[in-house]
Amino acid sequence: MTKWLQECDITYGLIIMYKNVYIRTFGCQMNVHDSEKIRGILQEEGYLLTDSPRTADLIIFNTCNIRQKAEQKFYSELGRTKSHKKKRPEIKILVAGCIAQHEGENIFKKASHVDFVFGPQNIHMLKGFLRNNKFFIATEDNPDIAVIDLPVERGDGLKAWVTIIYGCNNYCSYCVVPYTRGPERSRPSEYILSEVINLAYTGYKEITLLGQNVNSYRSNTDFSGLLRKLDTIEGIERIRFVTSHPKDLSDELIDTISDLPKVCEHIHLPLQSGSSNILKLMNRGYTYDDYLEKISSLRKKILNISITSDIIAGFPGETDKDHLLTMNALKEIQFDGIFAFKFSPRQYTRAAGMENQVPENIKSERLKEILRIQDNITERINKSLEGTVHEILVEGESKTDSSKLTGRTRTNKIVNIPKRDSCIGKLINVEIILGRKHSLKGKPV
Repeated sequence: MTKWLQECDITYGLIIMYKNVYIRTFGCQMNVHDSEKIRGILQEEGYLLTDSPRTADLIIFNTCNIRQKAEQKFYSELGRTKSHKKKRPEIKILVAGCIAQHEGENIFKKASHVDFVFGPQNIHMLKGFLRNNKFFIATEDNPDIAVIDLPVERGDGLKAWVTIIYGCNNYCSYCVVPYTRGPERSRPSEYILSEVINLAYTGYKEITLLGQNVNSYRSNTDFSGLLRKLDTIEGIERIRFVTSHPKDLSDELIDTISDLPKVCEHIHLPLQSGSSNILKLMNRGYTYDDYLEKISSLRKKILNISITSDIIAGFPGETDKDHLLTMNALKEIQFDGIFAFKFSPRQYTRAAGMENQVPENIKSERLKEILRIQDNITERINKSLEGTVHEILVEGESKTDSSKLTGRTRTNKIVNIPKRDSCIGKLINVEIILGRKHSLKGKPV
């Protein structure tokens, strides 16, 4: 992270005092990047980042509404800020993100100490609130979101998130994203290219393109065309993207990934269920056989590609047979890793009102079985890499062991190596000497 402004500046005899802001981010990569934009705005307005709400003049919760657990956690933390507000009434408390968009004015009813609510499409209105307290709620649709460029205060000097498309048009029956982030709007390709060129100029080596469904990107070019343009930018060494929707993964895009040297050999392709009946209820737009064809094509055309996925356990109407099909799918496909969750009913979605809701205890048991199967698969795949050599981008000190450095392979696997400060920020080759369930141990070649 670049250094925030000092506590005060003395310029031409004027003393400029800075306020503190505490930001708590829940949820996906898009929320993480939205918080980077929020930090960018706040830096321009003279705010310093603090790691404690107790020392903050401004408290911001950037929220996630995709599952009930994240929502409960947010409201619990929001409740604890009431005592801070009572002690210091001048503190401002803001709720941003998908819960803000979804709940709107209801947040004020649940937590009267909140001052401002704004959804993901209205981050640009934060500056107006800070300057004159004019806005109290901002959850309206913003058709200009794709052409509004905001300052970004990134948390990393090597890797950067880059938004290419906002919103979603898919309306999967379990998902609130189309309601909280609005319809699909692609960012103009020239805006994206300009941002990435600037990132390369300032020393960034890796970018990750963000969108609910990057495969449906359309603005002067399609997603394949955008990747080809980005691949030519000097200084950028690696290109990643999330998330891909299986129904929009074309043969042309697979060929593009295979052709371009900077696009990494990893794709996150959510399956959600191994049962075509459940996929139909989910409104996913493909069958299990369709999905298998995509996997076959990826592995045929992209050597050693790593494939990760999402799985939902206990979707309404899921029978024991459907669950068995999902477990069989894991064994057949052999994902490198998955994110798996119990189905969580979300207000306004069709799945929340479906019949045959699966009891919570059965959902929990099915999730355990899914994770147990996948853990064994992931560990076996990682152990098979022992003795092989891979390129990693060394990101810095390991979060779990200060004597180690950590980096990722092009296939997005975490590798820990002995500490050697001269390696940080560089692409180096390492030999994998131990494969674990969640990471690899390596040594520089």
